[in-house]
Amino acid sequence: MFNTTTNNTTIVRNYIILAATVMFASVGLTDTFLAPTRNGQQERLNNYGQVVSAGLVSYSQKLGR
Repeated sequence: MFNTTTNNTTIVRNYIILAATVMFASVGLTDTFLAPTRNGQQERLNNYGQVVSAGLVSYSQKLGR
């Protein structure tokens, strides 16, 4: 069975691992959603979507004729 020192060491180690995991995950999510490059990328994706939509409409009109 564990003695008190080993049990406390395990609890502290697990707490540190949990705290580090939560910290890195929260920083990663914050950078993902609040990064200025993400806004620029979303703008490019929206513009690309409009170009693709126009191309599909043009292609379908050609097929319909």
